[in-house]
Amino acid sequence: MAQLLVRDIDEAVVDALKRTAAGNGRSAEAEHREILRSTLTVRPKKRSFKEVLAAMPYFEDDALFDVR
Repeated sequence: MAQLLVRDIDEAVVDALKRTAAGNGRSAEAEHREILRSTLTVRPKKRSFKEVLAAMPYFEDDALFDVR
């Protein structure tokens, strides 16, 4: 496996990483790997046009959209 070195990370970011890692029962390094993996490789399932339309809220009163 490859290695990755990241320099000049703000201390607040490092502290947040360590807190999150502790909360998830992982080391900071393992948490960092998980963040990279989930952010860069896990893609949300594409929804069909029908699913997108069905998820839109319905407004009985069209006056909410009256821009005159």
